[in-house]
Amino acid sequence: MSSFEDFNLKKQLNYAIEDLRFEKPTPIQEQAFSVVMSGKDIVGIAQTGTGKTMAYMLPLLQELTFSKQIHPRILVMVPTRELVLQVVENIESFAKYINVRVLGVYGGTNINTQKQLCAQGTDILVATPGRLYDLALSKAVKLKEIKKLVIDEVDVMLDLGFRFQLINIFELLPNKRQNIMFSATMTSDVEALIDDFFIAPEKVSIAVSGTPLENISQECYAVPNFYTKVNLLTRLLKDKDTYKKALVFVSNKRSADVVFEAVEEFFGGESCVIHSNKTQNYRMRSIRQFDEGKNRILVTTDVMARGLDLDKITHVINFDTPNYPENYMHRIGRTGRAEHKGNSILFYTEKEEPFKEAIEDLMNYEIPALTIPSNVEISEELRPEERPRILEADNPDQTTLASQGSFHEKKEKNKKVNQGGSYQRIIAKKYKKPKTKGDKNYNKRNNKK
Repeated sequence: MSSFEDFNLKKQLNYAIEDLRFEKPTPIQEQAFSVVMSGKDIVGIAQTGTGKTMAYMLPLLQELTFSKQIHPRILVMVPTRELVLQVVENIESFAKYINVRVLGVYGGTNINTQKQLCAQGTDILVATPGRLYDLALSKAVKLKEIKKLVIDEVDVMLDLGFRFQLINIFELLPNKRQNIMFSATMTSDVEALIDDFFIAPEKVSIAVSGTPLENISQECYAVPNFYTKVNLLTRLLKDKDTYKKALVFVSNKRSADVVFEAVEEFFGGESCVIHSNKTQNYRMRSIRQFDEGKNRILVTTDVMARGLDLDKITHVINFDTPNYPENYMHRIGRTGRAEHKGNSILFYTEKEEPFKEAIEDLMNYEIPALTIPSNVEISEELRPEERPRILEADNPDQTTLASQGSFHEKKEKNKKVNQGGSYQRIIAKKYKKPKTKGDKNYNKRNNKK
């Protein structure tokens, strides 16, 4: 298939595609279109950044007719708040010339406001599982009119602990519906979910997770410690012509703040940071400024690794090597999108080397290694977790110390042992056994002896 014309879309959708300047469908869009249109259950396995949202949304919009009903007919579930906002924005751009109502609901905001929006009616509801379940329990949203269920990034939902909400939401949905599921990885949990709730789904697989995208160049640096990583990062980012838009992944929130402060010191207003401790408004502002090019550098945790379609990222820098090799694939999928060339750089310490090897095993590809530039300072400063444990020769650890007793002899009064009170001692001495209720006969027998 060479163009969208082969889909025989209604003209309003073709106008929107022209406005978006999409020339031809991606492989997942090409293969999923006819299956979704057929009404069959479908499971799509596709690497992040391959146009999954459009793959399921075009056929759904093609079939959607005008209606004034209050309750939604299409439900799209995604794992994060940022993804809700992005999917809503995407749907609105596809449905630009169609009279369709789209609503996004997610946690972290006032639920009463969202109840009022639901009461006004919607055709397509995009939601995170937690907030959707709360709205369904309060009867602000009724799911009995749902004809099409889309679950995007289902493996992330299960990783985030949404299994309980997903199963309960399935129970609230009508039995007669089309199930559409997209995931980047096919785990045993995902397969179990499909077996329980899908009816003979057709599987469409485009790229197995672990297959390196051909348009992403990968490189790595062996780095001795955290602060040398910081020095190398700032050195690389000084080349503004090369690193026009860099996304820097860090393993945790605390490290992300440290890296951001170091980058901010060198590049001032060119950088921003997001992680789960930041407020929703702060996160959305950072994403928007980075996407619009106002900020050249975005430091983040893996909260950003899935689904977010940010425009023309030139480099993904893995400041820390992820523990799970699949996460590396999701990270680097932020660059090289829509057939643009992308670049990925991985920093790893000696401790992280096994993680790097696991990534290479998954991809069946050895990441080319580069030497740290000579003008990058090798830091001797170590973070607490990097410092070796120093054990004193005469005091190896507290366990040994405790087993050797105290430093001095206890005073006589401190040698006393708690015997449970005078009453218990007297009874025990008299009856040879503490007297309890029901022991009268026993006690009489023993007193006669």
